[in-house]
Amino acid sequence: MTVSDTGHGIDQTLIDRIFDPFFTTKRPGEGTGLGLSVVYGIVRDHGGKINVFSEPDKGTTVDVYLPVIETVVPTKSKDLEPMPKGSERILFVDDEAAIIEVARAMLTALGFQVTAKQSSTEALDLFRSQPYSFDLVVTDMTMPNIRGDELARELLGIRSDIPIILCTGYSDLISEEKAKDIGIRQFLMKPLSMGDLARAVRKVMV
Repeated sequence: MTVSDTGHGIDQTLIDRIFDPFFTTKRPGEGTGLGLSVVYGIVRDHGGKINVFSEPDKGTTVDVYLPVIETVVPTKSKDLEPMPKGSERILFVDDEAAIIEVARAMLTALGFQVTAKQSSTEALDLFRSQPYSFDLVVTDMTMPNIRGDELARELLGIRSDIPIILCTGYSDLISEEKAKDIGIRQFLMKPLSMGDLARAVRKVMV
């Protein structure tokens, strides 16, 4: 399926972020930034993919590819399964305030104890002063001052056994193999659901 328009187009510096949750170029109150993230999640969960081609002042074309299903096979979606709960102490680091609030609310509802930091520098300072106050760290990759992979190296230098989950929307910045070489336990690509995150938390804490 192809959808095209002749609008303003999307700048190439922004096109890699359009599927990130809560990312929007609209003014406050005009959009949540969740629409394309939800679409991406639905297409991905059905085994498809999305290609976006855009030129400023010329418009945007979005191609959606979905696999052909020849026979109907009953399946149970993992998203319909109950999300795993826990009581672990999580240090959650992301420079987007909206993502922090959603993640904190969802993880707290599942029983986890969440300390959130919008600054990677503040997160590092906190962990350095209280390295055994947390059972797990979840960090974004692209942040000002200290990137997620750099933060992970620092944290592991302080406490080598701390489980770390790295979330990123930019596969060109770091690969899953490089993340594992650093010592990161789980590598998650954005956009991700809270179910994805909850299952990753449970997996690294086993």
